[in-house]
Amino acid sequence: MSKITLTKTRLRAGIWQAVLTTTSETVPEIEVFHLESPVQGVGLKPVPETKGEFLLSVPIPLRALNDGVQTFVVHDRADMATLASFSIIAGSALDEDLRAEVDLLRAELDLLKRAFRRHCVETAKT
Repeated sequence: MSKITLTKTRLRAGIWQAVLTTTSETVPEIEVFHLESPVQGVGLKPVPETKGEFLLSVPIPLRALNDGVQTFVVHDRADMATLASFSIIAGSALDEDLRAEVDLLRAELDLLKRAFRRHCVETAKT
């Protein structure tokens, strides 16, 4: 099992970027979810002249730009481990708002529900 770390670098021109560092020899498979749907166009490119580092870019879909808090969750597809999350707040100012945290908890709960259901289906077959 490889260890993966994700370090956010910036959000610019509608693209969230981070540096992914791994101890594995293989390129990791990364998924990003927003409202239980996978985000399309996620890119993972090797960083030149470095071993085990990749540049992750996540385009923010236009459908996600709404009033309120929109949370994105980054997962390693191999073990569905949550590597990072980020939120975008639009519309009215949300002073000291816990909505981003509640939205993140909902996204992670949905992920757990899917994993549990998949586990039940797989164990029922054996």
